[in-house]
Amino acid sequence: MADPIMPPFATTTPAPPADTSRTGLHAAPVGAHRRPRDMAEELGLREAELVAARVGDGATRIDPAPDRLIPRLTALGPVMGLTRNDHAVSEKIGVYDAYVPGQHAAMVLSGEIDLRIFPRHWVHAFAVETEQNGRLRRSIQVFDAAGDAVHKIHLRDGSDADAFAALVTDLATEDMTDHLDLVPRDPVEAAKSVPEKRDVLLAEWDRMTDTHQFLRLTSKLRMNRLGAYRLAGAPRAERLAPGATEALVTALAASGTAAMIFVGNRGCIQIHGGPVGTPKTVEPWFNILDPGFNLHLRGDRIAEIWRVTKPTKRGPALSLECFDAEGGLILQIFARRDDADPEGRAFATLLGALPATTHALEA
Repeated sequence: MADPIMPPFATTTPAPPADTSRTGLHAAPVGAHRRPRDMAEELGLREAELVAARVGDGATRIDPAPDRLIPRLTALGPVMGLTRNDHAVSEKIGVYDAYVPGQHAAMVLSGEIDLRIFPRHWVHAFAVETEQNGRLRRSIQVFDAAGDAVHKIHLRDGSDADAFAALVTDLATEDMTDHLDLVPRDPVEAAKSVPEKRDVLLAEWDRMTDTHQFLRLTSKLRMNRLGAYRLAGAPRAERLAPGATEALVTALAASGTAAMIFVGNRGCIQIHGGPVGTPKTVEPWFNILDPGFNLHLRGDRIAEIWRVTKPTKRGPALSLECFDAEGGLILQIFARRDDADPEGRAFATLLGALPATTHALEA
């Protein structure tokens, strides 16, 4: 179930020099040889600009507001939802249902599709139709103010094309220009800690009753997630050896242990909950290629991996979390508690078996 535009792990042939004129962008074979994200980078553009160039010729501007857009997706039937950051891609097949609106944070809780949505980053949206290998591909693509992809919905063979057409008609905006006014990307925040507040961090960490309290705690102390992990240290946060992420996923697959895998960006977090199949590496990507879930991970881009323990009312919440060289969060893996394993012991055993690194790291 790879991205129907282009699998993130696909090999490509060298492309001819890019034509960056508006006419050239209209004619560019997006997805034929290169993924749109990569093609945009090669052209010195943002991905949203490539899509906007096709407005009136396969792309239609639509209202990006989640409160208007997400409830309309239910009628499409089974689709593939895609959320990614620079180093990881999550793809889930399911029906968009059980939408929970919110001014600052919204959710989709339909089982297969499990999203956390941050509406202020849903700035530009397009309904896109492209022909690929003789087939018409339909998708809805949402971008942030900088033109980077936030979330995409790709229709499948069983999706309702009439519902897609009705959505486009009803949500089309008055502005159908092929130009976007974009803002500079926000830089990734490097690890930030306040060493003199370590005692306060540890004391309040141990008083947490829910994992969602953690970011409020770090914000109050003028730290961020990675900075707090570095400052806290073991046993609350322990840095793991390189390759730990792939090792944990492989162990989850071999044992049939369910987990929750989070992949996100500023505007959307997508969650897979359940077991995972046998991983497959196609350099440079480490992949899970299950019928309803795909994960594509650039393991070579992981700079730090942390084993984290946070207290909750239900017992310790254990996670593996990996970061890139700039300090950006790539992926998180948590235990998935269910009736068969309400305390997540199987996950805890696998996570606990991963070796820690001896490499010292400044807080």
